[in-house]
Amino acid sequence: MTRSRLAPGTGIVTAPGADPVLRSPDGEFLRIDTGGADGAALVRRLTGEGKPTAGGPDDERLARLVEAFEAAGYAGTSSPRRPLDGRTVHVLGDPVLAGAVAGCAGAEGAEVHPATRDGVAELALGAADHRTEGRTAVVWCLDSPVPEGLWDAADRLPGRRVAWLRCHREGAHLWTEPLAAAPGDVTSRHVRLRRLAATPAHRELAAYWAGHRTPDTGPHPTGASAALIAALLTADLIAWAAADAEAGPGAETGTDPGSGAGGGPAARRPLPARRRLRRIDLRDLTVTEHPVLPVPDVAPLPAAARAGGRPGAGTGQAPS
Repeated sequence: MTRSRLAPGTGIVTAPGADPVLRSPDGEFLRIDTGGADGAALVRRLTGEGKPTAGGPDDERLARLVEAFEAAGYAGTSSPRRPLDGRTVHVLGDPVLAGAVAGCAGAEGAEVHPATRDGVAELALGAADHRTEGRTAVVWCLDSPVPEGLWDAADRLPGRRVAWLRCHREGAHLWTEPLAAAPGDVTSRHVRLRRLAATPAHRELAAYWAGHRTPDTGPHPTGASAALIAALLTADLIAWAAADAEAGPGAETGTDPGSGAGGGPAARRPLPARRRLRRIDLRDLTVTEHPVLPVPDVAPLPAAARAGGRPGAGTGQAPS
């Protein structure tokens, strides 16, 4: 006979001289109306210590209580699913970071595959596979700034319903960029444009990205920092999987929490994974979060401007 057990994160607390109380996975304490059933017998039943009996009023009351626990999601008979069960995650990049991500994603149930740059381009530019649409992700980790054009093909992955997640290091800071899973989400190109728009040193930052800099002096990710970064990236994958399971594609985008890559009140509110840019300081492992939005395409010049009309007319919205 299949036995119902308490769901993960759920417990029953029995204070001396008081009826048992349910502690939910969210930490709430809820009074249990036993309906005259023996509270100790209920605890034994839900922890696997008691045995069902063949009928009788007490056993019927216990059975009704167990059914109520099951209906509320506080008990069940099946093994709990891991958050990334049924998802495929392709991982590539520098070994310290990519290996940590592969381990974390696999531990949460994902089917993890090592990937290559050519393989990512095939996913982004090849024929769409409707069998895996919305259930596949690519995670690309760099222990360096992003070389010009490296992620251009991967930025097309969201258009194929392939989730696209990435991180890279610039000096002592490592950046994890927003997860993109559908057309209109934030890509690596959008992040670069937003960051350039947010700093007065945009020429210097662009030159740094283009390779006009002194040789890299680190610091490089260590075991501890790589574990932290992998956990943050895996949390983004879990948010993607949960949003897709609960409400379908695009549900997790939510309300846009800000208008750029800077701080301010919006940065202090919880940010969805598809709008969150993180900076991890590798010197002390502090993490800061910044809201970031996609950059709209610039409108084409109207015919009058192309023919030599008023300069600057119709140039569209600047990426601010």
